[in-house]
Amino acid sequence: MLAWLPFRPTIRMRLTLLYGGMFLMAGVVLLLLMYFFVRQALHDVAPQPFNFGVLNANGSVSSNLLVNGQPMSSGQLNDALAAVHEARSTSALNTLLQKSLTVLVCLAVIAFAAGYALAGRVLRPLGRITRTARDVASSDLHRRIELDGPDDELKELADTFDGMLDRLDRSFDSQRRFVANASHELRTPLAINRTLLEVQLSDPAASPDLQQLGKTLLATNERSEQLVEGLLLLARSENELTDRRPVELSEVATRALEQTRGEADKREVDLRSKLDPAVVGGNGVLLERLALNLLQNAVRYNTPGGWVELATAEVPGGGELVVSNTGPVVPGYELEHIFEPFRRIKGADRTRSDKGVGLGLSIVRSVVRAHGGTIEATPRAGGGLTMRVRIPKP
Repeated sequence: MLAWLPFRPTIRMRLTLLYGGMFLMAGVVLLLLMYFFVRQALHDVAPQPFNFGVLNANGSVSSNLLVNGQPMSSGQLNDALAAVHEARSTSALNTLLQKSLTVLVCLAVIAFAAGYALAGRVLRPLGRITRTARDVASSDLHRRIELDGPDDELKELADTFDGMLDRLDRSFDSQRRFVANASHELRTPLAINRTLLEVQLSDPAASPDLQQLGKTLLATNERSEQLVEGLLLLARSENELTDRRPVELSEVATRALEQTRGEADKREVDLRSKLDPAVVGGNGVLLERLALNLLQNAVRYNTPGGWVELATAEVPGGGELVVSNTGPVVPGYELEHIFEPFRRIKGADRTRSDKGVGLGLSIVRSVVRAHGGTIEATPRAGGGLTMRVRIPKP
């Protein structure tokens, strides 16, 4: 019903229109009733008809009266008086109607303004609930509404929301403790296994078969370590950052390029860069991991002789990091799934450990969300992808 309005039909505006509209309707009804009653009253006070006679000089009676030298009968005089009364009544009613409409319009404006202020006061607790919910969405789970006032529906809503936040806070604390414990329990045995395998491989007396078995087990152990690290990083980066600091995006990209250059040379992939200064707000370590994962993904899912281009630039409201690469053609319907954990594009080799554990792009998406940014993946016409990440300013 309110789609025709030139502004957003908020609850406050709807309440304002409701208050003002009800007042306006009541004023119109009151004005019509007053007009009817006043008109009836003027009709009741109309002059009574006269019936007179004039005695002539010869002793006869005449029914005419001289008015301004002109003879006038009783009927003519009554008609004249009635016409004068009707004209004056109509003029008085029109004046009353005009002044009443003017007063009604002024009072309607005052009613709309008072309704707007009253609606704002009534909805003030709801605005407080909304602001608290927005802060909680920024991972500040320690915030509470703690609404005081009468025990009405809004206070009941606020108390219910506070109770939900208490349960969520306890749940996230439990999750953080689990992540810390899992980090310790999973990393330690994997590190011990890696040490034992490296010691065994360093033994010159080991047979070739034992050397090959040790290398296979070491690669499997390294893959398990990558999986654990990826899962832990994915769990830590799910929540939005509360401590943001200025980070130079080109510097982050440069460090990621240095870490990826060796693997790119090994796979015969050319690395290109166009790094313009761009300052964003966030965590430098997580942003470096974001750029590194995008570069590693672009290098590993490429073709020999292909290229990967990394670019940074300043855009309105923040900074942009773009990674483009050659490679196999990516169907458009696969793009909505590539950020899911352990998902690979159809046709990708799932047995080779050198292509990661399937968490790289999931971690990228989690880091982007934690920074309040956006990520967009588009396929290139000749094969490969273009990943466009935007991070807001500090």
